[in-house]
Amino acid sequence: MTDYAKLIDAETWAFIERTNSYYPPDTIDYTITQQREIYDRMCREFFAGYPEGVSAETIVVVAPGHDVPARIYRLAGKAPEAVVLYFHGGGFILGGLDSHDDVCAELCGRTGYEVVSVDYRLAPEHKHPAAFDDAMAAFEWAVARYSQPIVLAGDSAGGNIAAAVSHATRGHVRRPVGQLLVYPGLGGDRSRGSYVSHAEAPMLTMRDLEFYKDILTGGEDRTGDITLSPLADADFANLPPSVVITAECDPLSSDGEAYGERIVASGGKAFWFEEPGLVHGYLRARHTVTRARQSFTRIVDAVAVLGRGEWVW
Repeated sequence: MTDYAKLIDAETWAFIERTNSYYPPDTIDYTITQQREIYDRMCREFFAGYPEGVSAETIVVVAPGHDVPARIYRLAGKAPEAVVLYFHGGGFILGGLDSHDDVCAELCGRTGYEVVSVDYRLAPEHKHPAAFDDAMAAFEWAVARYSQPIVLAGDSAGGNIAAAVSHATRGHVRRPVGQLLVYPGLGGDRSRGSYVSHAEAPMLTMRDLEFYKDILTGGEDRTGDITLSPLADADFANLPPSVVITAECDPLSSDGEAYGERIVASGGKAFWFEEPGLVHGYLRARHTVTRARQSFTRIVDAVAVLGRGEWVW
């Protein structure tokens, strides 16, 4: 058994306990509607506001058969050098424009880039590949709207979506200039590595992951589907420069490590860093936990470098 009392410091435990007070570990036993209400309330409790000078505009991206809501963040007085297309986490069933509102606003404020948060469709109402399809529609919209370089970014389920879009668009004339993935789930081998050593980690467990997967796919076997499991791709060549940040105490950590290794082995550029002692969902702790604050600075710096095309790692 992993000894989390030794791995996790007091600040992070306080964050975990606060999260559990809003979003109990047994939340997956509730209905989807109840889970969303609990998750949305938790996100409101952790909302940290906007940095000075950042404003947001909610729009819709017209996609085949439906509209995809999106929110554009801008920093006053700053002409953006790049655009960040951001996909939120939430297990493919939770979250939206409000759940990661302050994260996107802060990413905009600290990089000066325009950030576009994509409100992709959620399961179970819209099973896979609805979220991927919406992400691709948002990418094509961004390509048509902006002349600046485009960076893909996302956390958790959103990291999965960003990676899937990277694989799908690497031959595009306006392929992304980089991708930033924060504790992403990428369809790795669930019988080994962190899936085993951190199967009962605080904040995210293997039971949670199996639940989310079954809801997203309707219980169908999607083995080998690259749009759902980017690690299943047989070809990792020509992917954009990638930065993958994982949490040590997270069953998904091995996915990030394996993904970075695959890119490098194929001649690409990738940097993987595992944040010691942190847990899944630590972005919400970036103002209260020292390690999370340091990690968010690392994330901001990575996005800034990717957007400028300056690979320094």
